[in-house]
Amino acid sequence: MGDRDDRRRSTRRQYIAGGGALLGSVLLAGCANSGDETPDGATTDGEPTATDPAADETPTPAATDQSTATATDSGPHTATLSPVGEVAFDSVPENVFTMYNQYADMLVALGHGDAVNSMFVPDMAGPTMNHYYERLDGVSFDWEGLVNPYDDFSKEFFYGLESDVHFLDPAWAVTQQNWSRSDVEEITENVGPFFGNFYSGTRADPPEAYAGDYQYYTLWELFGHVADVFRERERYERLNAVHSDLLSTIETDLPPEDERPTAVRVTLGDGQFWTYHLNRPGFWLADTRPLAAVDAFGSEQWDGLWGSVGYETMAEADPDVILHLWGMTPRYDMASVREQLRSHSVGQSLSAVENDRVYAQGMRYQGPIMNLFQIEMTAKQLYPDVFGEWPGYENGDHYPEIPAEEQLFDRDRVADIVTGN
Repeated sequence: MGDRDDRRRSTRRQYIAGGGALLGSVLLAGCANSGDETPDGATTDGEPTATDPAADETPTPAATDQSTATATDSGPHTATLSPVGEVAFDSVPENVFTMYNQYADMLVALGHGDAVNSMFVPDMAGPTMNHYYERLDGVSFDWEGLVNPYDDFSKEFFYGLESDVHFLDPAWAVTQQNWSRSDVEEITENVGPFFGNFYSGTRADPPEAYAGDYQYYTLWELFGHVADVFRERERYERLNAVHSDLLSTIETDLPPEDERPTAVRVTLGDGQFWTYHLNRPGFWLADTRPLAAVDAFGSEQWDGLWGSVGYETMAEADPDVILHLWGMTPRYDMASVREQLRSHSVGQSLSAVENDRVYAQGMRYQGPIMNLFQIEMTAKQLYPDVFGEWPGYENGDHYPEIPAEEQLFDRDRVADIVTGN
Protein backbone atom coordinates (compact mmCIF):
# COMPACT_ATOMS: atom_id res chain seq x y z
CA MET A 1 0.00 0.00 0.00
CA GLY A 2 1.07 3.63 0.19
CA ASP A 3 3.84 4.82 -2.12
CA ARG A 4 4.07 1.45 -3.80
CA ASP A 5 0.40 1.41 -4.87
CA ASP A 6 0.48 5.09 -5.83
CA ARG A 7 3.43 4.47 -8.18
CA ARG A 8 1.76 1.42 -9.66
CA ARG A 9 -1.51 3.25 -10.36
CA SER A 10 0.35 6.19 -11.84
CA THR A 11 2.37 3.92 -14.10
CA ARG A 12 -0.72 2.12 -15.30
CA ARG A 13 -2.57 5.38 -16.08
CA GLN A 14 0.40 6.77 -17.99
CA TYR A 15 0.96 3.79 -20.25
CA ILE A 16 -2.51 2.44 -20.77
CA ALA A 17 -3.43 5.81 -22.23
CA GLY A 18 -0.54 5.85 -24.68
CA GLY A 19 -0.05 2.16 -25.49
CA GLY A 20 0.15 0.94 -29.06
CA ALA A 21 -2.49 -1.10 -30.83
CA LEU A 22 -2.96 -4.70 -29.74
CA LEU A 23 -1.82 -7.29 -32.17
CA GLY A 24 -5.40 -8.56 -32.37
CA SER A 25 -6.68 -11.95 -33.30
CA VAL A 26 -3.60 -12.79 -35.36
CA LEU A 27 -1.75 -13.30 -32.08
CA LEU A 28 -3.69 -16.44 -31.38
CA ALA A 29 -4.22 -17.84 -34.84
CA GLY A 30 -2.30 -20.86 -33.91
CA CYS A 31 -0.83 -19.40 -31.02
CA ALA A 32 -0.63 -17.60 -33.34
CA ASN A 33 1.34 -17.09 -36.21
CA SER A 34 2.79 -14.50 -34.22
CA GLY A 35 3.99 -13.18 -31.36
CA ASP A 36 2.13 -14.96 -28.85
CA GLU A 37 4.39 -17.93 -28.76
CA THR A 38 7.47 -16.18 -30.01
CA PRO A 39 7.27 -12.42 -30.10
CA ASP A 40 10.82 -12.38 -31.33
CA GLY A 41 10.13 -9.97 -34.12
CA ALA A 42 6.97 -11.95 -34.94
CA THR A 43 8.93 -14.75 -36.58
CA THR A 44 9.81 -18.31 -35.73
CA ASP A 45 13.44 -17.89 -36.73
CA GLY A 46 15.89 -19.47 -34.37
CA GLU A 47 13.38 -21.89 -32.87
CA PRO A 48 14.11 -25.34 -34.28
CA THR A 49 12.13 -28.30 -33.08
CA ALA A 50 13.68 -29.56 -29.87
CA THR A 51 15.02 -33.09 -29.90
CA ASP A 52 16.41 -33.37 -26.39
CA PRO A 53 14.67 -36.41 -24.87
CA ALA A 54 15.06 -35.12 -21.32
CA ALA A 55 11.79 -35.10 -19.42
CA ASP A 56 10.94 -31.54 -18.50
CA GLU A 57 8.05 -32.29 -16.20
CA THR A 58 10.09 -34.07 -13.54
CA PRO A 59 10.81 -31.79 -10.57
CA THR A 60 14.37 -31.66 -9.33
CA PRO A 61 15.84 -30.64 -6.00
CA ALA A 62 16.71 -27.00 -5.49
CA ALA A 63 20.02 -26.03 -7.04
CA THR A 64 22.85 -25.46 -4.64
CA ASP A 65 23.28 -21.86 -5.72
CA GLN A 66 19.75 -20.93 -4.72
CA SER A 67 18.99 -18.94 -1.61
CA THR A 68 17.52 -20.61 1.43
CA ALA A 69 16.24 -17.36 2.88
CA THR A 70 12.60 -17.14 3.95
CA ALA A 71 10.05 -14.41 3.37
CA THR A 72 10.79 -13.00 6.82
CA ASP A 73 14.21 -11.84 5.56
CA SER A 74 13.80 -8.59 3.66
CA GLY A 75 17.37 -7.36 3.33
CA PRO A 76 20.07 -7.87 0.68
CA HIS A 77 20.16 -11.26 -1.02
CA THR A 78 21.06 -12.89 -4.34
CA ALA A 79 19.39 -15.15 -6.86
CA THR A 80 20.89 -16.98 -9.82
CA LEU A 81 19.56 -17.80 -13.25
CA SER A 82 21.03 -18.54 -16.67
CA PRO A 83 21.84 -16.57 -18.77
CA VAL A 84 22.07 -13.61 -16.38
CA GLY A 85 24.11 -15.29 -13.65
CA GLU A 86 24.00 -14.13 -10.04
CA VAL A 87 21.87 -11.05 -9.38
CA ALA A 88 22.01 -9.02 -6.15
CA PHE A 89 18.89 -7.46 -4.62
CA ASP A 90 18.80 -4.88 -1.84
CA SER A 91 15.34 -6.07 -0.83
CA VAL A 92 12.37 -8.03 -2.14
CA PRO A 93 11.13 -6.37 -5.38
CA GLU A 94 7.87 -4.44 -5.14
CA ASN A 95 7.42 -3.24 -8.73
CA VAL A 96 7.95 -6.02 -11.25
CA PHE A 97 8.02 -6.24 -15.04
CA THR A 98 6.73 -9.49 -16.54
CA MET A 99 6.43 -10.30 -20.22
CA TYR A 100 5.06 -13.81 -20.42
CA ASN A 101 2.28 -14.99 -18.20
CA GLN A 102 4.17 -17.79 -16.48
CA TYR A 103 6.01 -15.16 -14.45
CA ALA A 104 2.82 -13.39 -13.40
CA ASP A 105 1.39 -16.73 -12.29
CA MET A 106 4.59 -17.42 -10.36
CA LEU A 107 4.24 -14.13 -8.51
CA VAL A 108 0.64 -14.90 -7.62
CA ALA A 109 1.74 -18.32 -6.36
CA LEU A 110 4.39 -16.68 -4.18
CA GLY A 111 1.97 -14.14 -2.73
CA HIS A 112 3.39 -11.20 -4.72
CA GLY A 113 0.85 -10.85 -7.52
CA ASP A 114 0.25 -7.20 -6.66
CA ALA A 115 3.84 -6.38 -7.64
CA VAL A 116 3.17 -7.06 -11.35
CA ASN A 117 3.15 -3.89 -13.46
CA SER A 118 2.93 -5.38 -16.98
CA MET A 119 1.98 -8.59 -18.78
CA PHE A 120 1.60 -9.94 -22.30
CA VAL A 121 -1.99 -9.44 -23.56
CA PRO A 122 -3.48 -8.86 -20.10
CA ASP A 123 -7.10 -8.81 -21.30
CA MET A 124 -6.63 -12.38 -22.53
CA ALA A 125 -4.30 -13.79 -19.90
CA GLY A 126 -5.75 -12.07 -16.84
CA PRO A 127 -9.29 -13.50 -17.08
CA THR A 128 -7.88 -16.92 -17.95
CA MET A 129 -5.67 -16.95 -14.88
CA ASN A 130 -8.63 -15.97 -12.74
CA HIS A 131 -10.66 -18.84 -14.22
CA TYR A 132 -8.25 -21.13 -12.36
CA TYR A 133 -7.88 -18.99 -9.25
CA GLU A 134 -11.65 -19.03 -8.76
CA ARG A 135 -11.22 -22.56 -7.40
CA LEU A 136 -8.65 -21.42 -4.81
CA ASP A 137 -10.19 -19.69 -1.83
CA GLY A 138 -8.70 -16.24 -1.31
CA VAL A 139 -6.61 -16.24 -4.51
CA SER A 140 -7.16 -13.75 -7.34
CA PHE A 141 -5.21 -11.51 -9.70
CA ASP A 142 -5.90 -7.84 -10.40
CA TRP A 143 -4.93 -7.59 -14.08
CA GLU A 144 -7.04 -4.64 -15.23
CA GLY A 145 -4.88 -1.65 -16.13
CA LEU A 146 -1.73 -3.69 -16.64
CA VAL A 147 0.15 -2.66 -19.75
CA ASN A 148 1.20 -4.98 -22.57
CA PRO A 149 4.98 -4.73 -23.12
CA TYR A 150 4.60 -5.93 -26.67
CA ASP A 151 2.73 -2.72 -27.52
CA ASP A 152 5.81 -0.59 -26.92
CA PHE A 153 8.97 -2.61 -26.47
CA SER A 154 11.26 0.39 -26.18
CA LYS A 155 13.84 1.52 -23.66
CA GLU A 156 11.62 4.52 -22.88
CA PHE A 157 8.87 2.10 -21.87
CA PHE A 158 11.22 0.36 -19.44
CA TYR A 159 12.37 3.66 -17.99
CA GLY A 160 8.78 4.69 -17.44
CA LEU A 161 7.83 1.56 -15.53
CA GLU A 162 10.76 1.90 -13.10
CA SER A 163 10.67 -1.82 -12.33
CA ASP A 164 12.77 -3.29 -9.53
CA VAL A 165 13.37 -6.38 -11.67
CA HIS A 166 12.51 -7.46 -15.22
CA PHE A 167 11.42 -11.07 -15.61
CA LEU A 168 12.71 -11.13 -19.14
CA ASP A 169 15.46 -13.11 -20.84
CA PRO A 170 18.19 -10.75 -22.12
CA ALA A 171 19.01 -13.34 -24.80
CA TRP A 172 15.48 -12.93 -26.14
CA ALA A 173 15.46 -9.15 -25.68
CA VAL A 174 18.42 -8.65 -28.03
CA THR A 175 16.48 -10.35 -30.82
CA GLN A 176 14.01 -7.47 -30.80
CA GLN A 177 14.20 -4.52 -33.16
CA ASN A 178 16.56 -1.78 -31.98
CA TRP A 179 17.79 -3.81 -29.00
CA SER A 180 21.36 -4.92 -28.29
CA ARG A 181 23.36 -6.15 -25.32
CA SER A 182 24.36 -2.57 -24.57
CA ASP A 183 20.68 -1.63 -24.31
CA VAL A 184 20.08 -4.49 -21.89
CA GLU A 185 23.06 -3.35 -19.84
CA GLU A 186 21.78 0.23 -19.84
CA ILE A 187 18.36 -0.75 -18.50
CA THR A 188 19.97 -3.06 -15.96
CA GLU A 189 22.24 -0.29 -14.72
CA ASN A 190 19.68 2.53 -14.69
CA VAL A 191 16.40 0.75 -13.89
CA GLY A 192 16.68 -2.83 -12.69
CA PRO A 193 18.19 -6.24 -13.51
CA PHE A 194 16.90 -8.75 -16.07
CA PHE A 195 16.00 -12.17 -14.70
CA GLY A 196 14.43 -14.53 -17.20
CA ASN A 197 14.95 -17.60 -19.34
CA PHE A 198 12.90 -17.80 -22.55
CA TYR A 199 14.45 -20.60 -24.56
CA SER A 200 13.74 -23.27 -21.95
CA GLY A 201 10.15 -23.02 -23.17
CA THR A 202 11.00 -25.01 -26.28
CA ARG A 203 14.65 -26.01 -25.69
CA ALA A 204 15.42 -23.95 -28.79
CA ASP A 205 18.85 -22.49 -29.43
CA PRO A 206 19.45 -19.03 -27.94
CA PRO A 207 21.22 -16.31 -29.96
CA GLU A 208 24.84 -17.13 -30.67
CA ALA A 209 26.13 -14.50 -28.26
CA TYR A 210 24.44 -16.36 -25.36
CA ALA A 211 24.72 -19.94 -26.60
CA GLY A 212 27.89 -21.06 -24.83
CA ASP A 213 26.68 -21.38 -21.24
CA TYR A 214 22.91 -21.18 -21.70
CA GLN A 215 21.17 -23.52 -19.28
CA TYR A 216 17.71 -25.03 -19.75
CA TYR A 217 15.23 -25.36 -16.89
CA THR A 218 11.97 -27.14 -16.27
CA LEU A 219 8.99 -24.95 -15.39
CA TRP A 220 9.29 -25.83 -11.73
CA GLU A 221 13.04 -25.28 -11.64
CA LEU A 222 12.51 -21.83 -13.15
CA PHE A 223 9.84 -21.19 -10.53
CA GLY A 224 12.35 -22.05 -7.82
CA HIS A 225 14.80 -19.43 -9.07
CA VAL A 226 12.04 -16.81 -9.20
CA ALA A 227 11.09 -17.76 -5.64
CA ASP A 228 14.64 -16.89 -4.56
CA VAL A 229 14.18 -13.36 -5.87
CA PHE A 230 11.30 -12.94 -3.39
CA ARG A 231 12.88 -15.02 -0.61
CA GLU A 232 9.96 -17.43 -0.80
CA ARG A 233 11.84 -20.72 -0.73
CA GLU A 234 9.48 -22.38 1.76
CA ARG A 235 6.36 -21.46 -0.20
CA TYR A 236 7.99 -22.76 -3.38
CA GLU A 237 8.97 -26.06 -1.76
CA ARG A 238 5.42 -26.62 -0.53
CA LEU A 239 3.91 -25.98 -3.95
CA ASN A 240 6.55 -28.13 -5.60
CA ALA A 241 5.50 -30.98 -3.31
CA VAL A 242 1.91 -30.63 -4.57
CA HIS A 243 3.19 -30.85 -8.12
CA SER A 244 5.30 -33.91 -7.31
CA ASP A 245 2.29 -35.62 -5.75
CA LEU A 246 0.20 -34.85 -8.84
CA LEU A 247 2.83 -36.30 -11.16
CA SER A 248 3.07 -39.38 -8.99
CA THR A 249 -0.69 -39.87 -9.27
CA ILE A 250 -0.52 -39.53 -13.04
CA GLU A 251 2.46 -41.85 -13.45
CA THR A 252 0.98 -44.53 -11.19
CA ASP A 253 -2.33 -44.72 -13.07
CA LEU A 254 -1.25 -43.99 -16.63
CA PRO A 255 -2.45 -46.76 -18.98
CA PRO A 256 0.07 -48.81 -20.97
CA GLU A 257 1.27 -47.09 -24.12
CA ASP A 258 -0.76 -49.29 -26.45
CA GLU A 259 -3.95 -48.27 -24.60
CA ARG A 260 -3.40 -44.52 -24.85
CA PRO A 261 -5.38 -42.35 -27.29
CA THR A 262 -3.94 -40.50 -30.25
CA ALA A 263 -4.23 -36.77 -29.79
CA VAL A 264 -3.33 -33.42 -31.32
CA ARG A 265 -2.94 -29.98 -29.82
CA VAL A 266 -4.17 -27.44 -32.31
CA THR A 267 -5.71 -24.03 -32.82
CA LEU A 268 -8.31 -23.78 -35.57
CA GLY A 269 -8.37 -20.71 -37.77
CA ASP A 270 -8.95 -19.67 -41.38
CA GLY A 271 -9.57 -23.16 -42.67
CA GLN A 272 -6.41 -24.68 -41.24
CA PHE A 273 -5.12 -26.15 -38.00
CA TRP A 274 -2.07 -24.70 -36.30
CA THR A 275 -0.48 -27.80 -34.84
CA TYR A 276 1.86 -28.38 -31.91
CA HIS A 277 3.65 -31.34 -30.49
CA LEU A 278 2.56 -32.94 -27.20
CA ASN A 279 5.62 -34.68 -25.78
CA ARG A 280 8.72 -32.73 -26.81
CA PRO A 281 11.03 -31.09 -24.23
CA GLY A 282 10.41 -27.55 -23.00
CA PHE A 283 8.18 -26.10 -20.31
CA TRP A 284 5.54 -24.95 -22.81
CA LEU A 285 4.52 -28.61 -22.90
CA ALA A 286 4.60 -29.08 -19.13
CA ASP A 287 0.87 -29.88 -19.07
CA THR A 288 0.66 -32.39 -21.95
CA ARG A 289 3.97 -34.26 -21.74
CA PRO A 290 3.22 -35.94 -18.35
CA LEU A 291 0.09 -37.51 -19.89
CA ALA A 292 2.13 -39.18 -22.68
CA ALA A 293 -0.69 -39.54 -25.19
CA VAL A 294 0.27 -40.69 -28.67
CA ASP A 295 1.04 -37.54 -30.66
CA ALA A 296 -0.71 -37.91 -34.02
CA PHE A 297 1.89 -35.57 -35.52
CA GLY A 298 4.77 -36.79 -33.41
CA SER A 299 6.98 -37.63 -36.38
CA GLU A 300 6.51 -34.24 -38.05
CA GLN A 301 9.52 -31.94 -38.17
CA TRP A 302 8.53 -28.28 -38.54
CA ASP A 303 10.78 -25.36 -39.32
CA GLY A 304 9.72 -23.59 -36.15
CA LEU A 305 7.70 -24.26 -33.02
CA TRP A 306 4.53 -25.20 -34.86
CA GLY A 307 3.22 -26.31 -38.22
CA SER A 308 -0.09 -25.99 -40.02
CA VAL A 309 -2.21 -28.60 -41.74
CA GLY A 310 -5.47 -28.60 -43.65
CA TYR A 311 -8.56 -30.70 -43.10
CA GLU A 312 -7.41 -33.50 -45.38
CA THR A 313 -4.14 -33.96 -43.49
CA MET A 314 -6.01 -33.87 -40.19
CA ALA A 315 -8.38 -36.54 -41.51
CA GLU A 316 -5.43 -38.75 -42.45
CA ALA A 317 -4.12 -38.48 -38.87
CA ASP A 318 -7.68 -38.76 -37.47
CA PRO A 319 -6.79 -38.31 -33.78
CA ASP A 320 -9.02 -39.68 -31.05
CA VAL A 321 -8.80 -36.39 -29.15
CA ILE A 322 -8.43 -32.78 -30.27
CA LEU A 323 -7.08 -30.41 -27.62
CA HIS A 324 -7.82 -26.84 -28.72
CA LEU A 325 -5.15 -24.51 -27.34
CA TRP A 326 -6.39 -21.13 -26.02
CA GLY A 327 -9.95 -22.50 -25.87
CA MET A 328 -10.40 -21.30 -22.28
CA THR A 329 -9.26 -17.77 -23.08
CA PRO A 330 -11.57 -14.93 -24.12
CA ARG A 331 -10.09 -15.07 -27.63
CA TYR A 332 -11.90 -18.25 -28.69
CA ASP A 333 -15.51 -19.40 -28.64
CA MET A 334 -15.46 -23.18 -28.37
CA ALA A 335 -19.08 -23.49 -29.48
CA SER A 336 -18.07 -21.75 -32.70
CA VAL A 337 -14.98 -23.95 -33.07
CA ARG A 338 -17.05 -27.11 -32.74
CA GLU A 339 -19.64 -25.78 -35.18
CA GLN A 340 -16.93 -25.04 -37.74
CA LEU A 341 -15.74 -28.62 -37.47
CA ARG A 342 -19.22 -30.13 -37.64
CA SER A 343 -20.23 -28.01 -40.63
CA HIS A 344 -17.14 -28.89 -42.67
CA SER A 345 -17.49 -31.85 -45.03
CA VAL A 346 -14.21 -33.36 -43.83
CA GLY A 347 -14.20 -32.00 -40.28
CA GLN A 348 -17.49 -33.65 -39.41
CA SER A 349 -15.99 -37.07 -40.17
CA LEU A 350 -13.10 -36.72 -37.72
CA SER A 351 -13.30 -39.28 -34.92
CA ALA A 352 -12.78 -36.63 -32.24
CA VAL A 353 -15.71 -34.64 -33.66
CA GLU A 354 -17.99 -37.65 -34.01
CA ASN A 355 -17.22 -38.76 -30.46
CA ASP A 356 -17.50 -35.28 -28.95
CA ARG A 357 -13.84 -35.24 -27.87
CA VAL A 358 -12.89 -31.74 -28.97
CA TYR A 359 -11.81 -30.01 -25.76
CA ALA A 360 -10.95 -26.48 -24.71
CA GLN A 361 -7.40 -26.16 -23.40
CA GLY A 362 -5.71 -23.33 -21.54
CA MET A 363 -2.51 -21.44 -22.28
CA ARG A 364 1.00 -22.55 -23.11
CA TYR A 365 2.37 -19.63 -21.12
CA GLN A 366 1.59 -21.32 -17.82
CA GLY A 367 3.06 -20.80 -14.41
CA PRO A 368 2.86 -23.28 -11.51
CA ILE A 369 -0.77 -22.78 -10.49
CA MET A 370 -1.98 -22.90 -14.07
CA ASN A 371 0.16 -25.98 -14.63
CA LEU A 372 -1.53 -27.90 -11.81
CA PHE A 373 -4.99 -27.22 -13.23
CA GLN A 374 -3.95 -27.84 -16.83
CA ILE A 375 -2.37 -31.21 -16.00
CA GLU A 376 -5.56 -32.24 -14.22
CA MET A 377 -7.70 -30.97 -17.10
CA THR A 378 -5.65 -32.79 -19.74
CA ALA A 379 -5.65 -36.02 -17.70
CA LYS A 380 -9.44 -36.04 -17.59
CA GLN A 381 -9.78 -35.14 -21.27
CA LEU A 382 -7.42 -37.89 -22.41
CA TYR A 383 -8.19 -40.62 -19.86
CA PRO A 384 -11.72 -40.16 -18.47
CA ASP A 385 -11.97 -43.83 -17.51
CA VAL A 386 -8.86 -43.49 -15.34
CA PHE A 387 -8.88 -39.95 -13.94
CA GLY A 388 -12.59 -39.14 -14.10
CA GLU A 389 -14.75 -37.39 -16.67
CA TRP A 390 -13.94 -33.84 -17.69
CA PRO A 391 -17.08 -31.81 -16.81
CA GLY A 392 -16.70 -29.60 -19.87
CA TYR A 393 -16.12 -25.90 -20.22
CA GLU A 394 -18.56 -23.21 -21.38
CA ASN A 395 -17.23 -19.98 -22.84
CA GLY A 396 -16.54 -17.38 -20.20
CA ASP A 397 -16.99 -19.75 -17.28
CA HIS A 398 -14.38 -20.44 -14.65
CA TYR A 399 -12.54 -23.74 -14.42
CA PRO A 400 -15.33 -26.24 -13.75
CA GLU A 401 -16.08 -27.41 -10.27
CA ILE A 402 -14.93 -30.96 -9.74
CA PRO A 403 -16.08 -33.07 -6.77
CA ALA A 404 -13.39 -33.37 -4.12
CA GLU A 405 -13.09 -37.14 -4.58
CA GLU A 406 -12.36 -36.63 -8.30
CA GLN A 407 -9.79 -33.85 -7.91
CA LEU A 408 -6.22 -34.79 -8.74
CA PHE A 409 -4.73 -32.22 -6.36
CA ASP A 410 -5.96 -30.56 -3.18
CA ARG A 411 -7.33 -27.05 -3.80
CA ASP A 412 -7.34 -26.13 -0.12
CA ARG A 413 -3.71 -27.15 0.24
CA VAL A 414 -2.69 -24.93 -2.67
CA ALA A 415 -4.84 -22.00 -1.52
CA ASP A 416 -3.39 -22.15 1.98
CA ILE A 417 0.16 -22.11 0.62
CA VAL A 418 -0.50 -19.19 -1.72
CA THR A 419 -2.37 -17.09 0.84
CA GLY A 420 0.07 -17.93 3.63
CA ASN A 421 -2.50 -19.57 5.92
